[in-house]
Amino acid sequence: MAVWNKLVTALRGAAHEAGEAVSDSQALRILDQEIRDADNDLNKSKEALAEIMAKQKLAASRLQATHQKIGEYEGYALKALETNDEALALEVAGKVSLLEAQRDEEEAQCAAYTQSVDELRTAIQNAQTNIKRLKQQADTVKATESVQRAQATVAGRYTGSQSRVQNALDSLERIKQKQAERGARLQSAAELSREGSEDVLDAKLRAAGITPTQGNAQSVLERLKAQKAGGSASAA
Repeated sequence: MAVWNKLVTALRGAAHEAGEAVSDSQALRILDQEIRDADNDLNKSKEALAEIMAKQKLAASRLQATHQKIGEYEGYALKALETNDEALALEVAGKVSLLEAQRDEEEAQCAAYTQSVDELRTAIQNAQTNIKRLKQQADTVKATESVQRAQATVAGRYTGSQSRVQNALDSLERIKQKQAERGARLQSAAELSREGSEDVLDAKLRAAGITPTQGNAQSVLERLKAQKAGGSASAA
């Protein structure tokens, strides 16, 4: 049971590590998508800013035109007063009052546009800073991941290479041992062969009368005959 529990724990650990690897991989994909979405939102914000700035410019132009009309009709009213035409001056004053009301609305509108432009510009700048920092961090994470994968690959290849080299060295040692044993056997066989060859060669030398023949009955008899013949000659 203890072994089974350890096996189950090991499998759970492996599954957890695999799950984390998948989660990390998905996290990088999600991060890339979020960066793309943020870029899209930033581009839309820039388009909105351009649109508001255009409206602000038009509103400022209308406000300027209203100011000019107010000045123009105030001049008309003053001229009417100069001619003692109060009725006309009052009518022109009413026109000036309407233009002043329009001016106030346009000023409020211009102020709102200006505030929106300032706020949107600040938001865009902050978004650009955040996106830039996010891209840098993502690039750093990806670069680190790539380097670590390369290091792991190199380390794995080095380990495998070391194992193959060690196996090759072991094989070389076995081959050298076998060669040494084979060499010893061949040397022994050569020595035995030389011994046998020397016997044959000696026999040939003796047969040729180059070396003395080994003792045998015939040679002994011949030697005795020679001694006897020598002794007889000495007595005579």
